[in-house]
Amino acid sequence: MAEEKVVGILGGMGPEATVDLMAKIIRATPARTDQEHLRIIVDCNPKIPDRTDAILGRGPDPTPALVETARNLQRAGADFIVIPCNSAHYFYPQLSQAVTIPVLHMMREVARHIVREWPQVRRVGLLAATGTVRSGLYARELGAQGRETLTPEEEVQQRLMEAIRMIKAGARERARDICLEAGRQLARSGAEVVVAGCTEIPLVLGDGDLPVPVVDATVVLARAAVRTALGREV
Repeated sequence: MAEEKVVGILGGMGPEATVDLMAKIIRATPARTDQEHLRIIVDCNPKIPDRTDAILGRGPDPTPALVETARNLQRAGADFIVIPCNSAHYFYPQLSQAVTIPVLHMMREVARHIVREWPQVRRVGLLAATGTVRSGLYARELGAQGRETLTPEEEVQQRLMEAIRMIKAGARERARDICLEAGRQLARSGAEVVVAGCTEIPLVLGDGDLPVPVVDATVVLARAAVRTALGREV
């Protein structure tokens, strides 16, 4: 049996999404006792500059803070890193080169999951922060698997960004209404599956809330972390 690996969570983007990923890793782990659970090292660093602002040219580059936090995890003993922030993956090339341990790629894991679970699906809707949408992170990975990515109309995308900020601020009820409407619009536009591609969105929107399946990217990442740590399918 392969030696169990230590999970490193590069968190703080936002703090609640970090806690959500950790909880989902725990739920995904086939454990019956405390000792059978994974060792997880977390650096919850909410001081990392806003990723969407940086991608859109409106704010400071978060790369130095991302790299520093990743190196903290490596020094602390993490064997690999997961990042519960979709837009942070825009900086994945620089980040992954700055450490000598693997960094899982959330979009790649989600694309593989969709192909595995719904091989017939060709059009995937994306609910995500504007930085993630504009960067083409999901479109690239899904396109490599022969899938088309659908995104909300500009006005709806602006409201979705407002909803993400509401969730970070604790105003979930109104945010949920906006996410529901954005998801329904994607379904009406032909999306056969919708990805909750911002780690705040699964806090208010889940599978069964839309007329098509909803993929929680955080759950997909959590399961990938468990597989990586245990060296086997779970």
